Parts: sequence; C-alpha cells; structure tokens
Amino acid sequence: MVTQEFEQRTRRLIDSLKSTCADYGLGNDGNEFKIITQVFLYKFLNDKFTFEAKKIRPELSQALTWEQAMAGLSADELEMLQLQLGPDTPRLKPEHFLAHLFGRQNEPEFAKLFDDTLRDIAITNNDIFAVKTDGGAKVTLFDRVSEYISDPSKRDSFCRALINKLVAFSFERIFTQKYDFYAALFEYLIKDYNSNSGGKYAEYYTPHSVAQIMAAILVPEKVRGKIRNVSCYDPSAGSGTLLMNIAHAIGEQRCSIYSQDISQKSSSLLRLNLILNNLVHSIPNIIQGNTMLHPYHREGKALKKFDYIVSNPPFKMDFSDFRNALDSNEHRERFFAGVPSIPKQAVDKMAIYQLFLQHIIHSLKPGGKAAVVVPTGFITTQSGIDKAIRKHLVDNKMLAGVVSMPSNIFATTGTNVSILFIDAANKEDVVLIDASNLGTKVKDGKNQKTLLSEVEEDHIIATFNDKREVEDFSKVVSYEELAAKNYSLSAGQYFEVRIEYSDLTPEQFSDKLQGFSENLEKLFSLSSNLELQILSKVKSLEFK
Repeated sequence: MVTQEFEQRTRRLIDSLKSTCADYGLGNDGNEFKIITQVFLYKFLNDKFTFEAKKIRPELSQALTWEQAMAGLSADELEMLQLQLGPDTPRLKPEHFLAHLFGRQNEPEFAKLFDDTLRDIAITNNDIFAVKTDGGAKVTLFDRVSEYISDPSKRDSFCRALINKLVAFSFERIFTQKYDFYAALFEYLIKDYNSNSGGKYAEYYTPHSVAQIMAAILVPEKVRGKIRNVSCYDPSAGSGTLLMNIAHAIGEQRCSIYSQDISQKSSSLLRLNLILNNLVHSIPNIIQGNTMLHPYHREGKALKKFDYIVSNPPFKMDFSDFRNALDSNEHRERFFAGVPSIPKQAVDKMAIYQLFLQHIIHSLKPGGKAAVVVPTGFITTQSGIDKAIRKHLVDNKMLAGVVSMPSNIFATTGTNVSILFIDAANKEDVVLIDASNLGTKVKDGKNQKTLLSEVEEDHIIATFNDKREVEDFSKVVSYEELAAKNYSLSAGQYFEVRIEYSDLTPEQFSDKLQGFSENLEKLFSLSSNLELQILSKVKSLEFK
C-alpha cells in the first residue's frame, strides 16, 4: 500500500514539474527533460541524505525540524557524519538542503542561489556522480537549471515554482522498498523523453518483458544469490533498462555495471537510473562515447572482457563517416566477420547491429554469457556477415539459444526481433523458441504493440531454462543439426512436419478420388483450349 501511494504521489510530482515547465514556455522543449530529471534528482538526493543521516543520528528525527538540528551540529560532528555515510549517499551541507532554499525563495536573485546550490552539490560529489566521456572529460550531475529560461526576468519565479513543488512530500518512507517501485517510477519519469524521435542516435526504450526474459535466462532462479563479484556490460546502454534488470537478478552489491553509449541524454538518464536503483558504485564505469570507434573499457591495452553482456543495439544507422576507420588492422580481430560496406543508396540503413554483435562476442570472458536483441532476419540470412557470425557461434559452440519474439513487441518499430543468447560454456544442445504467436495486441498512441502476460513470460523462461521441447513452440537441437541446416537459428525450420490422417470408408475414398479426377479433367480441358488459342495467335503473327 505504501508503494502504491508513493508511486501515485511521485507521478503527481513529475506531472506538476512538467506543468511548471509548460507554464514558462518549456513544454515539449528540447531542454525540458534536463530540467525535470535534474530537479527530480535534487529532490531524491535530499531525501536520501535525510534518510541515511537520521539512521546514523536518530536524535535528528526527534527535532522539531531536522534541518535546523543538522545546522546546529559542530564542524567535527558534521565531518564525522559525512564519513559514516555509505558510498552511494550524496554528501550534502546544511546550505544544500531543500528546506534551506525554500526558506530563502523570496530573496533577490533566487535563481542564482538555486543554480549555485545545485552546482555546489555536483562539485562536492563529483567523484561519486560524474559520468565520463571517452575523451576523459567529466559530465557533472547538475547544470544551471534557470538558464534554460531565455528571459532572465522570469528565472527567479520559475525556480521558486519548482522549489514549491518539491516540498510536497518526502521519499524517506520508500527507501526500504525494492526496485520495482523505481522501475515504474523511472519509466514514467522519462516516458516523454526517450523515444525514437531523437534523430540519428535515437534511443529505444526496451520493453520490460524483453528485459525480464533476458535477465531470467541469463541468471536463472537456481543460481540467484550465489553469483558474486561479476561484471555486467552494455555497449549501447540507452537509459539502462537491460542493465537494471540483470543487476537486480544478480544482486546490486554483487555486480559492477559497465556501459558506453554515444548519446549524452542516454548517459544522463542511465546515471539517474543507477542512483534510483542503488547502483551508485558503478557510475564511474558509465561512459558517453562511440563504442564502435572508441571502445573505452580496457585492461591494459586490451579490451576488457565481461561476465555478462546485455544489449539492444541500434539495428540500422549511417556510420559511413567512420566506416573505413573500422575496416583496419586495429579493429580486424574484433570485427572478425567483416564491416558492412557503404551502400550507394539508403546509407541510413547500414546494419550497425552487425558491428555491435561482433563487439559483444569479442568482449565476453571465457564462459561468459550474453543476450542481444537482433532483427529476426539475422537468424536465417544465408550470406554475408550475418551468416558468418552465426557460423562462428555454432562452430565454436558458444550458443545457448534464440527466442523469436512476437511482432510489434516494440511499439516504435515494425521490425520483428529475436533475442540471441550466447553462452561460451554451453557445449551441449541449443534451445530455439518461436514465441511469435504469443501476446495481446494493444494500441499505443498511433502505434500497435504486443504485450506479453506474466504467464507467457514465465512460459518462455521455463521452457528455455529447462531445455524443454513443446510442439510448435520450442526445439532443442545439437550444434551438428544447426550446421546441417546452413546455420539457421529459426525454430520453425526444425519443427516436425506432421501428416494428419482421417478414417475413411472405401466408399468415401472412392467418392473423393472421383471428385479429384473430375476436377483434373476440367483443368486439363481448359489447359488444352488455352494451348490451342496461344498456338493460333503465334501462327497469325506476321513480320512487317
């Protein structure tokens, strides 16, 4: 009940912040998401600090206003409190508190005070919360929020309106809840800002059903709680849905998250997602940059190898600007199956997922596991890079299986997708599942999407993990069978062709045969007449 209540109140807070942005001309503005996410994060970090500080010094809870009690602590007491805070808790000073700003909102130049406060929090916590670029620069936690308002005369009132929205309630009581609350909250927070309308480097929000299936197959129930000190990587992380799901399956404190994504917006959203999901310790591993051209994570000079990799990479993208740089000796080992050529037309249709898939295979530890969303065409194409990748996986016995998903599982793209499961330790049979007939079609705005029920998700997961054969749904095949079928990974090609028999009396059989004979005689007669007509036409042709 607490979770539901706070989810509703949080949604109202997010809606009210968006309403304030709209009132000041920033509705649907390109900067709106920066304001919403940063102001929301400021609120969240305040309440997180409050929660942790009261645990360390319970007397703060007894004070009339805990902020005043904090301000009354000596310098030594404040320093000791900061030292006792956990590594995922922000370090805040009394002048950073929301209540402090709220009490000073009517002062002149309040917008400057608001911005200075956020910037000081960012600088104070730079080592904890900064995201790096592949060039080594640090992207701090907060911008100067008021400067997104172009009219300086309106900045004070704008920041005042934001502060008044933030004091409505506290997150303190929800910090003991598990991540389900935050998953729903994060999706609602970014729902208007994480779509395929972002141009060349568009972000696609991976549906929870896909993320949950990937995590549950990579980390089955029987091994949960037993895995520790492992690395989880996504080379095209977006806002982090896949990473959050696998981290929760393993245990937030049992794994370290690594990522890279070319989009600044995605990296900022991923940082927020990590903060909400108790994974602050992994923020230093979040890199904003071009994974294909400048892969960042290394051990010495060699690329780092990972225990788990999850990815929903972009399928098609124009990378002609740096394509030739990838087709060089420096990248030859990583892109073992080749680099797509630059087409004369439709350059934006270059199959960049082929590069991501090869990069993932190259980045796996011996015995590592990966789950990658691919266009379903990948699993059957009989030539080129796709087939070369499949051949590599089969010949080196590093496949766990494939799940072909229903159409429109992503509302924003009509491309049919499959999930490719790679397992360098699986030397036995491979599971192929055709889940294309599952799900319920629903409208999502102007688009149609398919939703899987929990029962259907569980059916896919259990069938895969148990390596069960289900008629017209799943098939368990050997690597030899895959090679014999030209390395096809489509379950349908391995299903048995069944012949249905009917019990007929001799009279019924004779009647059916007579009917077939009469139909054939009619067709033969029509064919004969057509042949004569064609022959007559040919003979009547003259050369003029």
